[in-house]
Amino acid sequence: MIQLKSQRELEIMARGGRILAAAHAEAARHVRPGLSTLELDTIIEDFIRAHDGAVPAFKGLYGFAGSACLSINEEIVHGIPSARRVLREGDLLTVDIGVKYEGMYTDAAVTHGVGEIDDEAKRLLRTTRESLDAGIAAAVVGNHIGDIGHAVQTVVEREGFSVVRELVGHGVGFVLHEDIQVPNHGKPKRGTKLMAGMTLAIEPMVNVGTPATRTLSDKWTIVAADGKRSAHFEHTVAITKDGPRILTLPDS
Repeated sequence: MIQLKSQRELEIMARGGRILAAAHAEAARHVRPGLSTLELDTIIEDFIRAHDGAVPAFKGLYGFAGSACLSINEEIVHGIPSARRVLREGDLLTVDIGVKYEGMYTDAAVTHGVGEIDDEAKRLLRTTRESLDAGIAAAVVGNHIGDIGHAVQTVVEREGFSVVRELVGHGVGFVLHEDIQVPNHGKPKRGTKLMAGMTLAIEPMVNVGTPATRTLSDKWTIVAADGKRSAHFEHTVAITKDGPRILTLPDS
């Protein structure tokens, strides 16, 4: 069941989204070679909890151990923070964070280059960011879920990369994962029609090589099946009569 949000509920989500955006900015200040993903997870958790009414949404969710999903290189999503996972020059690190604030949830992800990265990695990051922008631009009243996926897919495949098809965006708000899936591929005017009050986590996951995935033995970390690198960018977006409103920006 799709749950539409009132203006009051959207404003709560926006306040939580500003905390989430600030947590991402704090994480970005610390990303460097030699940092472990466990150290970064602690920084993120402490930052979120320092804000009254905010807690890390991922902590303990479905049994997840960390406050953030921290995924390196070929790891697409759900990387578990670990003292043994130490960042190296040239890595790609995806930081995926959720915040629960006054009972409402927001979700956002950013992929960072660690130190100096190569040209292919730069192009992958740029393309994934642009595909997210395209997906958000398609998130307007009267469009359909397929319009969002088609917009993402068009940008990604134009650059010779592939969208992950086994993982999708989702509704978000009263719980972290609400009904309605938001694939990163599709056809225009297909799927659920977009209505004002819907809130979606739009999150392109883009691989250099094959779109196929596999899950590691930890039962959490999902990686590109061919071992090539992946990137992931995400915002929580409200569908409004005035157009898409990104709720996970510093000025949301």
